[in-house]
Amino acid sequence: MSPIITPNQLLVAVQSNAIVLVDATNSPTAYQNYQQSHLQGALFVDVNTQLADIKEDVSIGGRHPLPTVEQFSKTLTDLGITPETWVVVYDDKNGANAAARFWWMLRSIGHQKVQVLSGGIQAAIQAGFPTSSAVEVPTLVESYPVQDWQWPTIDLQGMDEMILKDRFVIIDVRESQRYRGETEPIDLVAGHIPGATNIPFMTNLDENGFFLSPEELKAKYQKVFENIPEENRVVHCGSGVTACHTLLALAIADLPIPQLYVGSWSEWSRNNREIVVEQ
Repeated sequence: MSPIITPNQLLVAVQSNAIVLVDATNSPTAYQNYQQSHLQGALFVDVNTQLADIKEDVSIGGRHPLPTVEQFSKTLTDLGITPETWVVVYDDKNGANAAARFWWMLRSIGHQKVQVLSGGIQAAIQAGFPTSSAVEVPTLVESYPVQDWQWPTIDLQGMDEMILKDRFVIIDVRESQRYRGETEPIDLVAGHIPGATNIPFMTNLDENGFFLSPEELKAKYQKVFENIPEENRVVHCGSGVTACHTLLALAIADLPIPQLYVGSWSEWSRNNREIVVEQ
């Protein structure tokens, strides 16, 4: 199964009634917007309360630490998702935000049948997918069995060790202005991690907001990774959410999934670590 699904493919697939469709749109008014209008049949998931376990001290784990697997199991159960469920998730940022995070979390616990809607809700509506303001009721299911996160992650100590290695790749997916240290609209300090390479997540998309082809994405990232060992590859963003968009792009390209630095810039910049600002 491809990691992504197009709006036209989704229009056909929902006719089978085999899909759990999930709205992972993230904004201060996301749930209110969802209540007013969402793709017909979609259930809502909240990135702050269900896809993260936010702590008061952001310096420990960043702005969006992963929840425990027990917490994530409850979220999946509440959504009516079982290990056999075909899940399609979307957001309003071309899959760049919480949709990709939800995809990564599902795949990281071993869930196989999950796809992100390429182009997001806007593309689906343009393709004629119906919207609704109805209260959607999930199917009652047994508790989703989860053992552990299986895909690779790295913590602050691991990042300290990584930047001392002779050969490594740390991809910073934030906008170039944030990477260079020209501006920082969210976190306290501007700049980037020493040795990090800036590949903004939006470069994974074409001019219409759809993911580039597998061939294009593979050529793009193979140049970056070259002969760097897989265990020395890291992807990060501001808080560990948008980085998953690039991990999704790598899955589309059928390339190995690097380590996700979950704490990302929000953690690094609050822990008295070296910060690079480009002049």
